[in-house]
This record gives sequence, structure tokens and C-alpha cells, in this order.
Amino acid sequence: MCGIVGAVAQRDVVPILLEGLRRLEYRGYDSAGIVVIDGEGKSLQRVRRRGKITELERGLSGTVLRGRTGIAHTRWATHGEPSETNAHPHICRQAIALVHNGIIENHEKLRTQQRANGFEFTSDTDTEVIVHQIYRYFERYDDLLVAVQNALKDLKGAYALGVISTKDPSYLVAARRGSPLVIGIGIGEHFIASDVAALLPVTQRFIFLEEGDIAELTRERVTIYNVEGEQVERPIRESELHADAVERGDFRHYMLKEIFEQSRAITETLEGRISGHRVLDEVFGPKAGEVLDEIQSVLILACGTSYHAGMVGHYWLESIANVSCRVEIASEFRYRCPVVTPHTLVVTLSQSGETADTIAALKEAKRAGFGPSLSICNVPESSLVREADLVLMTRAGPEIGVASTKAFTTQLTALLLLVIVLGRRHKLTAGEEARLVSQLLLLPSRVEQALQLSPAIEELSEQFAEIRNALFLGRGAHYPIAMEGALKLKEISYIHAEAYPAGELKHGPLALVDADMPVIAVAPNDQILEKLKSNLQEVRARGGRLYVFADHAAEVKSGPGITVIEIPSVEDETAPIIYTIPLQLLAYHAAVIKGTDVDQPRNLAKSVTVE
Repeated sequence: MCGIVGAVAQRDVVPILLEGLRRLEYRGYDSAGIVVIDGEGKSLQRVRRRGKITELERGLSGTVLRGRTGIAHTRWATHGEPSETNAHPHICRQAIALVHNGIIENHEKLRTQQRANGFEFTSDTDTEVIVHQIYRYFERYDDLLVAVQNALKDLKGAYALGVISTKDPSYLVAARRGSPLVIGIGIGEHFIASDVAALLPVTQRFIFLEEGDIAELTRERVTIYNVEGEQVERPIRESELHADAVERGDFRHYMLKEIFEQSRAITETLEGRISGHRVLDEVFGPKAGEVLDEIQSVLILACGTSYHAGMVGHYWLESIANVSCRVEIASEFRYRCPVVTPHTLVVTLSQSGETADTIAALKEAKRAGFGPSLSICNVPESSLVREADLVLMTRAGPEIGVASTKAFTTQLTALLLLVIVLGRRHKLTAGEEARLVSQLLLLPSRVEQALQLSPAIEELSEQFAEIRNALFLGRGAHYPIAMEGALKLKEISYIHAEAYPAGELKHGPLALVDADMPVIAVAPNDQILEKLKSNLQEVRARGGRLYVFADHAAEVKSGPGITVIEIPSVEDETAPIIYTIPLQLLAYHAAVIKGTDVDQPRNLAKSVTVE
């Protein structure tokens, strides 16, 4: 979602703030802004623009904006349309400036109170009530930290905040509840950001604020207070990421780079987690063996692409491990009354570890009385990781493209590791485990083979230049892969796409099939291949155009109205991971042909940190 960068330093912070914003562009945004306290420490200088950061840079080109303390922001519109007046930072009476990620749920009530007290509003945002509320207490106490602490007591909702004031030009206050915020540790300078990626050019050392923390930053020190107002120590973490880790290199788009990084990412996900022909229990945590011994069922909570990974995990858990599993969309689970089953492992999936609905669903599962929790995540120190009892990091590395690719396939890889360790506690024999482990170790090379299909898929994608709708079909564990393929196509090419289990065609979707409705099918050489072939014949009989990704041994051949891309043979269990690759490439090449913004598709954000 929105991005925050802030700094207090002994040098001009404008270049630092701008570079930080550039590195947060992947999160999705529609406007950007920056404010600094001028060199004399007497006034706030602000520039805001609707659109991309390049527009903000154009706005800055005609100004002399310099300062040693400042905050900057990229906004993804929630309350109020994308516009310059709704862009952050917000200022109150030229004394206090603020940036905010999150949503304030009681903003209308506060707005009414503030108007009655003489405050004037210049935007339609919920954020503006925060800066007014802080100013109200600042007038009373003449202390920015105290003002922020009191104002936060009046807020309902989620926030990550950066606040500065002309009262003390070398001072920055930060706070978080429900939205991530990190502090970057420098020498004679300190920083804040919503993501470590923003600060990698200036520091490798970070403090991850806990829920409810408030921090005061000066050039010399960082002081943190918990939700009770007590001073606390938070550990400093050394990031293993480097500034060039989020560079695009020779690739045209981040998404393409990340598609081609999947072999390496899966190798990293497997590294150190297999010994001989056995998956190690301890990769999930030091006491994971004792916890997993008691598990009789699994509840998977996730959103979006992660939900599709969870659906594949559901098939694997029941067919391979003989463990009962259900998968829930996190945003729905948190608002219903689930039946609690004993000895249930709650598995949460998230690339960022900051997905608001997934975090809330995990907390609801704990409150309801479900069993221990496992987080499968790509970001160490994220909120979801800290909330879980067990953790398995996917090690995909930074994923910048909004459309998730390597995060998805590494989640599937991690889920298969879980399936194996649970399976051997139920019906999986040592020989069967060894066979699955061998499949896992072959995955990176199989992914490399699938990536070699890119030129053929690029040529095929030219037929998608003018289409507006598409259907995706799959059966068994490949139905959620079809769902993921449809999601990728709609996300970045803006082609309306839907996925169905192929057997459901005759129950309604077949009415949509004609020459203008391409049908994309996933056809591995598995036990239900013949059933799928019958479904494909139903499409051809109605004049539909078929695009089939098929195992070369499946004997599905190209012909009139049917285009086949042959996939190298792969075992049934790992086939969903391999068949994901060509669908990602199809979506990518179709989007390039249509000329859409591949890495930052309209209306979408990388990390959904608000409800």
C-alpha cells in the first residue's frame, strides 16, 4: 500500500527521501509528496503531486527544497480521490507535518469535533484528522512526543506515522499500530520507512517497531516507548539485503526478472531443510517436532495469490499426508464464527507478512481457541512472523512486481515441505518421503526447463492483443493453478479472466464459450487427463479457441482452433509448481503487448496493509 520514508540527519535529506520513495514504488500508489524543515528550522517546505514520482521530481525541479529533517510519502487512495490536495504529507498551521499509512475508522466523528473547534480541512482524507488532533495536544503540552501519545488514544483504526514539527527541527516522532514501520540506524542520522528496501542505500541496520510502539528519533539517538508509555529496548537487526537486490538489472520489468529468479528462489527455500532423503522438523522451529506430533488437521488462512497456494496445499495435505485440511479467505474468516477443531495447525501464508486481513484472521483463530500457528512468509521480522508459533521463511528475496510470481512458487515449495513432515506422522512411508524429496530437489532444474518456453509463449501471446475476456480450466490441484493464471492475466493485462474446474463447464460457464472467448487449459499427464480431454472437446464443439499447456506425453496436439504448448514431463506432486511458470509468462507477455504498466498495474498495491 502506501509508502513512508523519513530522516533526521546532518546532511540534506531530500535525495534520501526521493530515493526511498523510488524504492517503494512497487507497493502501488497514485500520488506522492515530500516535506522538509528548511535550513533555518523555521518553516515547512512541501511539494506534492498526483501521479508517479517523476511528477514529484518535476515539481521539485523549480524549487530549492533542502533540509536536514523531512518525511515523504506515496499514497494509495482510500478516503478521497487521487489528487494533489489529498496527497501526503499533511500540514497543520505550518507547525506540524505528518505522513500516514493505514485507515482511521472514526475520522468522521473527529472531523466533526475538529471543525467545531475551528480547524479547517483542505483534503478529503482520514489522515488530516490525525495532524489536527496532534496539533490540538501540541498547543496544550508544547511537546511533540506527548502530543502524539495523547492523539493516538483518540484514534480507532490502523496507522504507521511519521511526524515532524518546526518546534524542534532535529526531531522526528514515529508510531505504528496495524501497519509496518521500521527504523534505520545510521551514524549521526536515523531514518524511518514502511519497508527496509527504502533505506538500503543508507543503512543495513534496522529496528522493527512492535505493535503500539512510539519512537522519537534525533540525529544522535532513538528512544522507543511501548503502548503503555514505558521506555523499551528493541533489537537492532542486520539486514542481509543489499541495495542492488531491488534493482531490475538487464530485465525490462521486475516481474520478468522475478519469474526468471524462481529456480534460484526455490533452491534457497530448500537449502538446509533436507538431510539425506528426509525433511527436517526443526526447519519450522526448535520445538516443531513436539508441536507437529499433536496435529490432526490444518486450517490455512490467506488472501489473493497466497490463497491459491493454500488451495494447492489443501489437495496435497489430504492426498499425500492424509491430513484433513480446509482453506479460508482470511478477510472472510475473521468475520464469521468458525467451528473450532482440536489439534488444528493454523497456517498463514503471506509474501509481505503484513497483510492486514491475514494477521487479523490469525488473531481471531487464536482467540477462538484453535491450535498452534505456522507462518509461511517471505519477510523476516514481519508482523505475521512475530505473531506465529512456528515459522518457515520462503527466502524468495525482494519481490517488487505487484503481481506475485516467485513468492507463489516458493510458498508452494514450503507447503510441500510441510506436507511431508506431517505426512510421515500419518501415512507417508520412508520410501514415499524419499521419492517426494527427490522431486523437490529436481524442482530448480525443472523450472529452468519451463522458463525456456518463454519465446514460444511470447509468440502465442500476440493472439491476446485484442481479447477482452478469457476462461482458465484445470482439474484437481491444477484448478487453483488455473485460478492463479487467471488472476495474473487480469492483474497486469486488464483482460477479464475467470477460472473454473473443467468439470464445471457444463454447469454454466459453457454458455460463454464462442470464438471470441479463448479458453486456457492446464493439462498434466495425470489420472484425470482423459476427463479433461472430454471437457476440452466441449469447448471445441462450441467453436471456442483452446490454448492448452500439456505434458508432451498427454497426446494433446495442435490443430484447428487449438494451440498446444508442450510442457516437459514432471511428477504429479510437483506439477502444479511447474505449470505455474507458463501461465506467468503468458500473463507477462500479453501485458507487454497490450502496453499496460506491468510492474505497477492500476488500482493495485503490492502489500495490502489495510482492510
